[in-house]
Formats: sequence, C-alpha cells, structure tokens
Amino acid sequence: GKLGRYPPWPGKIVNPPKDLKKPRGKKCFFVKFFGTEDHAWIKVEQLKPYHPHKEEMIKINKGKRFQQAVDAVEEFLRKTKGKDQASSHNSNEEKNRRNSSEERGKPSAGEEKRKASLSEGKLKKGTGEGKKRVSSVSSERGSKSPLKRAQDQSPRKRGRPPKDEKDLTIPESSTVKRVMTGTVAGFKWPPSVSANRHCPSPECFVFSIQPAVCYQAITKKLKVCEEETGSTSIQAADSTAVNGSITPTDKKIGFLGLGLMGSGIVSNLLKMGHTVTVWNRTAEKCDLFIQEGARLGRTPAEVVSTCDITFACVSDPKAAKDLVLGPSGVLQGIRPGKCYVDMSTVDADTVTELAQVIVSRGGRFLEAPVSGNQQLSNDGMLVILAAGDRGLYEDCSSCFQAMGKTSFFLGEVGNAAKMMLIVNMVQGSFMATIAEGLTLAQVTGQSQQTLLDILNQGQLASIFLDQKCQNILQGNFKPDFYLKYIQKDLRLAIALGDSVNHPTPMAAAANEVYKRAKALDQSDNDMSAVYRAYIH
Repeated sequence: GKLGRYPPWPGKIVNPPKDLKKPRGKKCFFVKFFGTEDHAWIKVEQLKPYHPHKEEMIKINKGKRFQQAVDAVEEFLRKTKGKDQASSHNSNEEKNRRNSSEERGKPSAGEEKRKASLSEGKLKKGTGEGKKRVSSVSSERGSKSPLKRAQDQSPRKRGRPPKDEKDLTIPESSTVKRVMTGTVAGFKWPPSVSANRHCPSPECFVFSIQPAVCYQAITKKLKVCEEETGSTSIQAADSTAVNGSITPTDKKIGFLGLGLMGSGIVSNLLKMGHTVTVWNRTAEKCDLFIQEGARLGRTPAEVVSTCDITFACVSDPKAAKDLVLGPSGVLQGIRPGKCYVDMSTVDADTVTELAQVIVSRGGRFLEAPVSGNQQLSNDGMLVILAAGDRGLYEDCSSCFQAMGKTSFFLGEVGNAAKMMLIVNMVQGSFMATIAEGLTLAQVTGQSQQTLLDILNQGQLASIFLDQKCQNILQGNFKPDFYLKYIQKDLRLAIALGDSVNHPTPMAAAANEVYKRAKALDQSDNDMSAVYRAYIH
C-alpha cells in the first residue's frame, strides 16, 4: 500500500481496539505493521496483496529495516502454515476414524433385507406411527450437530480477521535487533486499484505511519492521533514524534549545514511535508535534497531573509560564529520576527553570544543541539535539547516531531549547550572504556566476542554498546559520529567543569586517548576508532 509520501510497508489486517472509532468516508482496514508496533487505518484502495508484490518491493527497497520486516512476515507465515497443516492433519484423522466407525456399524445386505421384511408388516399396521417416525428421522437428518452448525455459520466479511486476531502476537525475526534505515522512494504505485478490492489476505503491503520506529516495546502506553486525512495512527505516548500524523507548519523553513546530522534532519523535514530551503558550504550536497523537493539558497543571509524559521547544524563554535557573523551570514538576513535555531553542539558562551546578536536585530533565538548519530538522524529518532525563546520552541513543534523522538525545553539560553556537553562527555568516556576493555581482553588471551556477549546479557546492554563493539570487531570505522567531534565535546565539557571548579578526571583521561587517536589520523573515522589508540 502507498499513502502520500510514505513508503509501502508489509502489514497485517487486525481488529482495532473496541474504543477506537473507524474513520468516516471510504472503506478501510485497521493494520498492524511488521517489524514495528505501528497501527493505522488504511483505505482499501491503498492495500495490495503481499505475495504478488513481494519481489517487486524487495528489488526496489534495499534497506535492512525493510528486509527485517519481510523476514518477520515470512516467519509469521511459516508458523501460521505449520499450525494450519497440523489442524488439517488432525481433522483428516478424525474424519477417517468416523468413516471407519461407520463402516463397522453398517449392516450387511442380507441383514437389511431381513429387517425390511420384518418391519414391513409393522409399518402397514401403524401407518400413522410410521409416518411420525419417518418425519422424526427426516427432521433429525435435516438438523445439524453443534460442530456442523458452527462450521456453516455465515462467513465473515472478506478481508476481516477472526475476532481473536487482535490478540495475536506477530513473531519477530531474530535479526530485528536494532534500528536500521531504508527507503522505497523509487516505488511507483499504479493508479488503478487491484481487482481484488477487499484484500482477502490479511498479509498486505501497507504504508508505514512511523517508518523510523522499529524497536519500541509493545507494552508502552498508546495514544491516538487524528490526521487531517481522517486516518488514525497509534504511537508510544512517551514520544513527541507522531511522525506519520504530523501536520507540518505552514511556516517556511530554512536549513544551513548538510553534514552527517543535518542531512538526515532535512530529509525527514521534507518527508513530513515541510517547505524547506537549504544551503551548504559545499553546494553539491544540496543536489539530492533539491531532487526531493527542497529549494536552494545561495547564501545563509538569503535563506534567513526568505524563510520564517532557519535551522543550522555545523561542526564547532568557530563554524557556528562564522555562519552568523561572516560575509553574507545569518545576521545580514535577520529582521524583526525572523527566527534562528542553532542545533550545533557548542559551548554556552558561544551560544549566548549568538543569541545576543540575533535578538539585537529583532530576531528570535533558540538553541537546540541534538543527541544522537547519523543513523538516528536518518530515522528521525534524535533527542532534542532546547533552550531560549519558549514561543519559538512551540513554533518548531512539527519540525522537532519530524526529526526526533522527543524534545526537552531547558529554560534560558546556555542550558541546552551545557546539558549537551555533559551527555556527550558521558558517551565519549564510555566509548573509551569500551575500547580499553576490548584491548585488555585481547592482550590477556580472552575472546573479545565473548566479552561482548557477556556485556550484552548484563546491565550495560544497549544498542550503542553493541554497535560500537561490532564496529571494532569488524574493523569498520565508517563515521556515524566523527571521532574529532566527540573529542571536541570532551574538551568543551572539561572547560565547563573548569569554569565552575568541578573536577572531570574521567573525561580528561578519555580526552587524552582521543587526542592520541587523532594523532594516528583517526579524526574522520567513527568515534569507535579510539580503539586504535590502544593497539598502536
């Protein structure tokens, strides 16, 4: 199935909760998506049977997350088929036993003739009684046993699941362990509706309301969100990211900086229907987003002057200042009412200075650094830490929902910068400790893989731990979070501690290890490449 800009996704028709009303208008079904815990009302014409379109969809979508959903479908079908075969086998055995019993109880031809001869006289003597008995036998033959009546009840409406379907748990493939990304933007859904409009099979390709979410617990409390289109999605209540149910702001959005984080953010803003103008220091990076519907800004000043709210995400304090104060910079486009949101991870002094110059020109300012990595950025699952103009924070609501799973408002400008540095200080120190543990295991003759297995079964188990250890074991240091940036954040966190005379010895030790890794030319690799500082 396909709806709007969302990719088709494999799902299963189930019964909705009793208190969930069906949308008005065209006929639709309530669908649960494989590989996620998302649900939605999907119109009949937006559904397609699973098997006829399976190969076509797999060829178009190379994403691992989509393949995991298909794996979950196949596992579900195998288990369902196994149950059906067992039920059919038991039914056939019961039928054979009944037939065998009937054969043993059936009288021979000679016995039938004798009984017929003996009963003929009785029937002639008591015609009325005989008629009554015949009528009774006929009535009994015409009636049905409880089993037969249950089997012959009027059939359900086509495409509807049995009543107990909503309690059925869809088995997940063992490979569904962490969040992956993928897209099927190249898929062109034919305008004509399938001949089988009622989709009798409960396994259909349907669009995913929350394509980014595939690792949420079933037990989370749910809330219902109404779309303007009349469709309804259900999502985890502790997340601000309604994703598929987002009503995009009518404000024009600008975005400056298309690095690892910015690229994923812009992609999700566009997917959720926002009007976005982009700029990047290396202009070629804008091309992909122009193809997706973004507009191109020639300078930061032009983007700010033509947009209502402009976001920026750059590498460090110097880049953040140059972007605002440099030639054709943000400040030149600021006029009263223009809004600027800085998502860079910088120190509190830098962000306070930028806020002052923006506000001095009549602009509105919000800092909103993000916690996450490239994968989470692509998946729209970032955590946003905001501070500054509360009204602007609320105006950014649909944008934050598109790019993140939750957001925090932390008060006055500078608070978000401090909190972000503390978060990254903890993360960077933890990564250095992981690398230290793996190398110590190696030099003492212990299995690194066994160490990872043990950690994954204990209290430290997390997606971060597993992914970074896998990077090290596989020697794959493709950047998901640049090593040079985590070292920069450690340095800024240590300076934050110095400013208030608070000791940060763990961060200081980790910082030295990252500095050594940088000296070994690991700056542009993933932060997990800090491992190489221990083996050289």
